[in-house]
Amino acid sequence: MTERPPALPAGPAGTQTAGAQGKSPALTSRHMSDASRARLKKRYAAEARFRFYGVAAITLALAMLVLLIGSIAWRGAGALVETWVSFDVYVDPAVVSADDPANPQTNYRKLVYEGFYQQFTPALSRSDQRVAGSLISSGADRFLRNMVVSDPALIGTTVRLRTPAGDDIDQMRKGRIDRSLPQAERKITDRQLALYDQLVADGDIGLGFNSVLFTSTDSNEPELAGIFGALIGSLMTLGVCLVCAVPVGVAAAIYLEEFAPKNRITDFIEVNINNLAAVPSIVFGLLGLTVFLQFFGLPRSAPLVGGLVLALMTLPTVIIASRAAIKSVPPSIRDAALGLGASRLQAVFHHVLPLAMPGMLTGSIIGMAHALGETAPLLMVGMVAFITSVPSSLTDAATILPVQIYLWADRPERMFIERTSAAIMVLLLFLVVMNSAAILLRKKFERRW
Repeated sequence: MTERPPALPAGPAGTQTAGAQGKSPALTSRHMSDASRARLKKRYAAEARFRFYGVAAITLALAMLVLLIGSIAWRGAGALVETWVSFDVYVDPAVVSADDPANPQTNYRKLVYEGFYQQFTPALSRSDQRVAGSLISSGADRFLRNMVVSDPALIGTTVRLRTPAGDDIDQMRKGRIDRSLPQAERKITDRQLALYDQLVADGDIGLGFNSVLFTSTDSNEPELAGIFGALIGSLMTLGVCLVCAVPVGVAAAIYLEEFAPKNRITDFIEVNINNLAAVPSIVFGLLGLTVFLQFFGLPRSAPLVGGLVLALMTLPTVIIASRAAIKSVPPSIRDAALGLGASRLQAVFHHVLPLAMPGMLTGSIIGMAHALGETAPLLMVGMVAFITSVPSSLTDAATILPVQIYLWADRPERMFIERTSAAIMVLLLFLVVMNSAAILLRKKFERRW
């Protein structure tokens, strides 16, 4: 008769410390040595420190992001409003011809300043007229021209003209120039302040929405500068990049992943695609300068050239993202299609690609968003020029939003700081929209296995 093994000692609550199936005794502080307890305490402390460092890193990153966006928004909010001056102007038929009101030789400037000087009482002397002329934008005649050209019936009548104020007056109106400082320490003279106060008393000056920022093109006068031309140029350039990069990149990814034989040539191609994705963007600008401008003779500063350069830069990203999306499709999908008699081409295009489409769309949109924010490669192909017209074709001279921001950031006028921050806000809005579209498309078409 065999002897039964002794029972295990009971735990703190009267229960045994090991199960009936030979499990190891449960570790409690009662059964641990001092060295084991010290090691366990040290491990828990290290885990707590790691959690703290992770939370601190995320908090710091979010704080810096809020600080960055907040500083841009604070500077750019001033560009959304602008100081406007309103006054009566008589459209003299002796100056403006009813047959051709858009004639560039028509002296609208004379009509504007004559009407503006009449707002002041008593009548201004010649020296005061020069001072008063600085209160309104030097491009005020453009607004009168647009009014008359759109409605020639205004010729011979008195119209109420609304035009931007000068940049210094605008900054003072927004509180960025302290009028309480001595005259030698501010850009606005005492006489300008006196005339400005008269306009305020008459209710002829005030703040309003700055529509010029979104409807005008670049200008040397900050109160007349806008981003409309850069927006059109950006859309044209991205359109060329989309048409050239996405179809070629997707087709290359499909061939390399599904049809290309595995040999040294394809390995060499794959390595170089991965290397091209890490090449600095300015190198693609040099390539575009050599190939598209010097060899093919395409026009400088054109959206066509800029789009081709960005397509070269975006192509490796699209290929890599598309190949990753194709690899994520389970092999059983291909095997099932081939087992049912489908050809290799049918299996890829009817079964694999529909499932890989969300990832391919996401990679393409993210690549396009990356291209939208690029400046260096476009500087090499001449898109840094001062453009005051809206491009009407792919070969017209144009600029894009990041280059416009670069040009404005280099201007000395204080008002251009607001314009630069506002343009950055618009660019960030475009990027957020594109990335949101990528997320929505991925969620819409994604299938979980």
